[in-house]
Amino acid sequence: MPTTSVEKLSPTRAKLTISVTPEELKPSIAHAYEHIAEQIAVPGFRKGKVPPPIIDQRVGKAAVLEHAVNEGLDGFYRAAVNEHELRPLGRPSADIVEWPNEKDFSGDLLLAIEVDVRPEIELPDYQGLELTVDSVEVGDDEVTEELERLRSRFGTLITVDRPAKTGDFVTLDLVATIDGTEVDTASGVSYELGSGELLEGIDEALDSLTAGETTTFESKLLGGDHQGETAEITVSVTAVKERELPEADDDFAQIASEFDTLDELTASLKEQVAKNKSFGQGSQARDLLVDKLLELVDVPVADSVIEDEVHRHLESEGRLEDDEHRAEVTESSTKAFKTQIVLDAIAEQEKVQVSQEELTQYLVQGAAQYGMDPNEFVQILSQNGQIPAMVGEVARNKALAIALGKVTVKDAAGNAVDLSEFTAVVDENEAEGDEAASEAPAEEAPAEEAPAEEAKPAKKRSSKKAAEADEASTEEADAEKKPARKRTAKQADAE
Repeated sequence: MPTTSVEKLSPTRAKLTISVTPEELKPSIAHAYEHIAEQIAVPGFRKGKVPPPIIDQRVGKAAVLEHAVNEGLDGFYRAAVNEHELRPLGRPSADIVEWPNEKDFSGDLLLAIEVDVRPEIELPDYQGLELTVDSVEVGDDEVTEELERLRSRFGTLITVDRPAKTGDFVTLDLVATIDGTEVDTASGVSYELGSGELLEGIDEALDSLTAGETTTFESKLLGGDHQGETAEITVSVTAVKERELPEADDDFAQIASEFDTLDELTASLKEQVAKNKSFGQGSQARDLLVDKLLELVDVPVADSVIEDEVHRHLESEGRLEDDEHRAEVTESSTKAFKTQIVLDAIAEQEKVQVSQEELTQYLVQGAAQYGMDPNEFVQILSQNGQIPAMVGEVARNKALAIALGKVTVKDAAGNAVDLSEFTAVVDENEAEGDEAASEAPAEEAPAEEAPAEEAKPAKKRSSKKAAEADEASTEEADAEKKPARKRTAKQADAE
């Protein structure tokens, strides 16, 4: 095994020095000869059967050595990382300090590899921290709004002979043209005016139109071959319909719910609004706890890791030149990175384990988010080595739930808030012996939001949702990247 040492250059960067003896490099040399023999054609020899002396004559020992070092570099690096329990976050950079002798491969190979690593932090004592969330107050208007929403579900659409207004449903025919050429059409589209769920500018264009009228406006296309391009949209209204709502009475309560009276239904809706707000208290408490932890602990940030993540994000959006958005993404990515580091540390401190059942549930939810079949989603993640990233996300979620269970949460009025649905406790026997059980992985660069997406599956490019899934994860792959090495002029000349 190569001799290795590590030097901490900063809290977020480490330098590995690796010394490889000729004996340790020998397997890579042998494989280099085999690989080169497959690539070259020499008269009198079958492909792959060219002996080393002939390879030395044809390509030179320097090329063989170069090939062997390139092949062995990644393995030497990974072994050193494991030996010193480093947690890489970015792409390593390798410098070959000394080469073996090109004539007989004698002498040691000396490597110097620098890489950004996860910083070591000292967690604050979060036991007993106090958090204040908003009080749950349900107003009559909120209950009325829920009742109106329920009535809308049981409403009927009635065709009217008048100009369309916000809240009406209009039936539309649309034609999109660019430079006079038709690029897309749609007929019989039903659209709720004012919902903002179709093309930008369509609400203004349709306002006050009656059935049989046509207008044009410009808007960016949301899909198809010309997605993102500005087109002239011709829209024709074929019908205007208004929603007729049922009376809010006991009969409606019996039709729309399990209750016999409107009073009972209203009381139930009030309880539902209160429950939703209680759920909001849980989400607010989680956010407040994360902010409090980040306030109490210093988390060093590797600038290069953040810059790489920001570049990937902006590049995927085609907004590399948008400095204002760059600042926003930098801020959010930095916070996400720090949050992951803190929650990873809590997961380790609390000895969090992830069971196969928990991982499966998380993956099923992720598949649903992207409208993909769970089996296909898992297969894509597995093929791209993203399962450890998913385990890490589940572990972080559990770590936050455990920490939340150890703090005191009150509302604005000073009343204790029950967040038992959002908390967890450590079970020392949980997931014991489970193959999926794992501590949160450290080889993860920041995502813009956590949990993320932390999956970046590469799948068939015919699916827009798959492309969105590709952008949904943390950069787990950075930890898997091979060292990018600097080459000496001597070796470049030898090529």
